[in-house]
Amino acid sequence: MIKRLLAAVSVATLCMTSAASAADKIEMWVRTGIGDAFNKVVEAYNGSHENQVVVTEVPFSELVQKYATAIAGGQAPDALSMDLIYNPAFAAAGQLEDLTDWAKQLPYFNSLSPSHVRLGTYQDRIYGLPLSVETSVFAWNKDLYKKAGLDPEKAPTTWEEIAANAEKIRALGDDTYGFYFSGGGCGGCMIFTFTPLVWGAGTDILSADGKTATLDTPEMRKAVNYYRDMVKKDVVPAGSASDNGTSFLSFTNGKIGQQSLGAFAIGTLVTQHPEINFGVTLIPGVNGQPSSFAGGDNFVITKGTKKIDAVKDFLQFIYSMDGQKIMAKYGSLPTRGDIAEEVLTGLDPRMEVGLKAISVAKTPYTLQFNDLINSANGPWATFTNAAIFGEDVDGAFANAQSEMQSIIDSGQ
Repeated sequence: MIKRLLAAVSVATLCMTSAASAADKIEMWVRTGIGDAFNKVVEAYNGSHENQVVVTEVPFSELVQKYATAIAGGQAPDALSMDLIYNPAFAAAGQLEDLTDWAKQLPYFNSLSPSHVRLGTYQDRIYGLPLSVETSVFAWNKDLYKKAGLDPEKAPTTWEEIAANAEKIRALGDDTYGFYFSGGGCGGCMIFTFTPLVWGAGTDILSADGKTATLDTPEMRKAVNYYRDMVKKDVVPAGSASDNGTSFLSFTNGKIGQQSLGAFAIGTLVTQHPEINFGVTLIPGVNGQPSSFAGGDNFVITKGTKKIDAVKDFLQFIYSMDGQKIMAKYGSLPTRGDIAEEVLTGLDPRMEVGLKAISVAKTPYTLQFNDLINSANGPWATFTNAAIFGEDVDGAFANAQSEMQSIIDSGQ
C-alpha cells in the first residue's frame, strides 16, 4: 500500500502556502500516544519564541497513510514526527526536504543518534534527524502486586510468572486487570511490545535480508498462546481487542497490573501520575531471554514548506540542553550522545532500564514496513488480532505468512 500511496504522491503538485508574517505558525503532526516529552518541549518553545508550533495528533495506525494522502492533496503539515523506519520510503519518493548541508553544519551532528541518522539517509543525503529515541520495556504496578500478595520489588523474568501474576491481580476483582495490550489492529503497537517475546528467543518474523516471511515458528506460537491464555482467563480488559493504539497508555489508569510500554512512559508516569508506584524491567522472551524494540521517531520536514527556517529553529531548540532535558524529564532518551550524561543527571533511575534495553533491542528493516506491519489492514495487524482473539489460530498463521510473502515478493 505504501508504494501505491507514494507513487500517487510523487506526481502530485504541492500547493503549500503561508502568509508572510513576523511570526510563523508551524503545523506539525505526531502520533497518538507519543507521550508528554514532545508536548512539553513544544509548550516550552511556544512560551519562549515568537514562532509557534501547532501539534495535531493522528492515530498511530493511520499516520503514514494520512500523511501521504495529505502530501498528494497539498494539505500536508510543515513537519512530522515520523517513525524512523518510514524515512527511506518517503525520501525516495522526493517528499521530504533535504537537510544534509544544514545538518552537517550543526556542531553536535556527529553525536546525534546514529541509527536515526542512518534511517533518515537515502542515497547519501539526509532527510530525517532524530526526534525521540525509544525502546520498549515491561512495567508492573507495585501497589497492585502488593494487594495481590506478590512481592512488589520482584521483577518478573518469565512469561509463566507474568501470566500467574496477572491472574492473582485479576482476582482483586472489579475493573482491575492483570495485563494490557493494544490488540485491535495496532500493528505498530504489537511489533513494539509483542515481537520482543520471539526476538529474545532468537527468532524473527522476517529473514535478515527482509526477503522471506518467517512468521510461523514454535517461538511465535508460544508467544501467541501466552496472550491467548490471558485473554481467555479474563485478565485482559475486553477493550484491548478493539484498541487501535488510542488507549496504549492504559497502565496510567492505575487499574492495570502489568504492561509492556515504551521507555517514554516512564517519564509520563513519574511526572503526570505520581500516584502510581511502578517498576520497570526488560521484556522477557518466551525462553526468558529479554529483548526490546529499538526505535523512535525522526523529525522530517515536508518538501515545499514555506516555513523551513522556522521549523529548523524549533528542531535546534529540541537539540539544545534545555530541550534535551525537557524531553528526558518526560521520558524520552537523549538524542545527543555528547550531553546524554548531563541530560540524565538527577532523573528517575528507572530510565536506566530504557537505556539498558538498547543493548538487546532490534529494529526491523524493510521498505515495506507499512504494508507488512503498521497498516491496520495489513498481515501483521490482522494476524495478531486473529491469532490472539480468534478461534482459528492455524488459519491466522497460514493467512499471514502467505500474505506477508506475497507483499514482499511484489516489492522485489
